[in-house]
Amino acid sequence: MRILLTGASGFIGQHLLTALLAEGHHVVCAVRTPANSDNPRLSYIHADFANDTDKSVWLARLSKVEAVINTVGIFREAGRQTFERLHTLAPCALFAACAESEDVRMVIQFSALGADGEADTPYHLSKKAADDYLASLPLRAYIVQPSLVYGADGASARVFRTLASMPLTMRFGSAPQLVQPVHIDDLVAAVNALLRQRMPLAAGSSSMRVPLVGPEALPFTDYLARLRAALGMGRQLLLPLPDGLARLLAKAGRWVPGALLDEDALRMLNRGNTGDALLITHLLGRPPTPIAAFITSPRAERTLAKLGWLLPTLRWSIVTVWIATAIVSFGLYPVEQSYDLLARTGIPPPLRPLMLYGAASFDLLLGLGIAFLPRRRPLWLAQLALIGFYTVVIAFKLPEFLLHPYGPLTKNLPMLAAIWLLYELEE
Repeated sequence: MRILLTGASGFIGQHLLTALLAEGHHVVCAVRTPANSDNPRLSYIHADFANDTDKSVWLARLSKVEAVINTVGIFREAGRQTFERLHTLAPCALFAACAESEDVRMVIQFSALGADGEADTPYHLSKKAADDYLASLPLRAYIVQPSLVYGADGASARVFRTLASMPLTMRFGSAPQLVQPVHIDDLVAAVNALLRQRMPLAAGSSSMRVPLVGPEALPFTDYLARLRAALGMGRQLLLPLPDGLARLLAKAGRWVPGALLDEDALRMLNRGNTGDALLITHLLGRPPTPIAAFITSPRAERTLAKLGWLLPTLRWSIVTVWIATAIVSFGLYPVEQSYDLLARTGIPPPLRPLMLYGAASFDLLLGLGIAFLPRRRPLWLAQLALIGFYTVVIAFKLPEFLLHPYGPLTKNLPMLAAIWLLYELEE
């Protein structure tokens, strides 16, 4: 079968692509940045859901395509990457083209649990609009609705493992917050089964909504506890937060870059994310994979999970050191004593203010750069060079710091080691 796969560069899309090729299908990947391929059954075309909202654009891409799988989705809006464009306008244009195409026989739309009549967030409402439009077309369509999807290489799974490995977790409010996690391998196998039309449609219907869920629904904090147990770790402390405080933190999360929780996320979490496992069990021919089997390499995954929160902690401690050093140098430490130290290192009087305040400004910029710049590897190298230079100069010019019982200079050694560690592990 020749299949058009949208969102092929995403987590689910990548896993589907591998499985579809293994099944012998010909796959056309619609992505924003097409790649070259030596595989005769794999090709790439340019597509951008933020712009491709016209049916004619998609119709031209459907020549000889027999099935379409749409996996495009976002959790947060950014610029032109809006829920309306990516979840509704572009998919509806694609589905309209599929209905008009003489070749397309089936569409599989990745939606979400909660994209139904009770939807009340922009994320769910935008998904529901596209789902409803697809269901209205005279076209064989499966609208798959996954719960939380777990895969060792998935970004969300990485976050959940990190949360599970921390000494403390929080429960945001009193709602049950049920989830029903499904493994990526089960999701992929279920989609392959749908392509083989192992799920008959009801009489008179051209579409079906298919929940893709795990075998068990449980509170989100219990999910973290199961992951923690699978990682080989003991019990985690749980801090329950009252509903009012949970809503306040969610409201603040809207203004924090990269925050996991905002008002919409809390509403979706409170509503729950569960479904009937009967359909996926039928598609797989077995029960879905239990959470206890999600972790396959406990020792390695435990180490990576811990690094997920230990490295940011280490990074922010170094940010604090640089900013605090700058503040102290700007005047909390007596300026005249700072000038005396500079004099002993051979700095002439006219240059001492420049050296003092210039160095303090550089320390401040280093701290802010580590805190906010997305690419920090050059900053780690700059710190290694700067601290190394300071250490050598002070050891020769101010030897009392080298021999001081509090070790103000020798403590640079673990600082250098920590910075080198962050340099090596920087993504």
